[in-house]
Amino acid sequence: MLPEGFVYIKDVIPAVREDIRYAGYHNFVGCPVDGYLAPKSILQACAAQALKKAAEAFAEMGYGLLIYDAYRPQRAVDHFVRWAKDEGDIKTKEEFYPALDKSELFPKGYIAAYSGHSRGLTVDLTLTDGDGEEIDMGGEFDWFSKVSSHDYEHLTPAQKQNRELLRKGMLEAGFSDYVEEWWHYTFKCDAPKIYYDFPIE
Repeated sequence: MLPEGFVYIKDVIPAVREDIRYAGYHNFVGCPVDGYLAPKSILQACAAQALKKAAEAFAEMGYGLLIYDAYRPQRAVDHFVRWAKDEGDIKTKEEFYPALDKSELFPKGYIAAYSGHSRGLTVDLTLTDGDGEEIDMGGEFDWFSKVSSHDYEHLTPAQKQNRELLRKGMLEAGFSDYVEEWWHYTFKCDAPKIYYDFPIE
């Protein structure tokens, strides 16, 4: 049971693939995150319909969508904040933030006390090829690095083109981008500014 106005993305876009990292151990926290009781992606219906529009346009070009995260309970955001403040927990540093100290994650905007994800309007995603394999974006999801920025200068021409392909398709569907994270898009609508906390089940 979802709150009114929310939907499972797969109910709207059956062909979408999901790799919900925060429901498992392959994420920067290193364990399942509070509120992620199942590896499911959820959005407000308006955002899901816009994402469907993007998915259809990408499908015409031979690409699919892979979702890393969508709606995120506020309790999960709180979990991120606690993790960021625990400077002794660095077990995931080598993979996710090798060039940063934890103390830099807040000032650089990688961790925040509130997230558009908790409004159900933000999605983290990438493109897949005809075989369902992720295309090369020149950096991994949740890599806290300048490499993740849209304006990173040292991408190959193919990587730059792939990022721009994703960006262009999402912007045309009504989403806005976030310059520091190539995978992060937020649907622009007049929904109330509520940060939801129901668990993902």
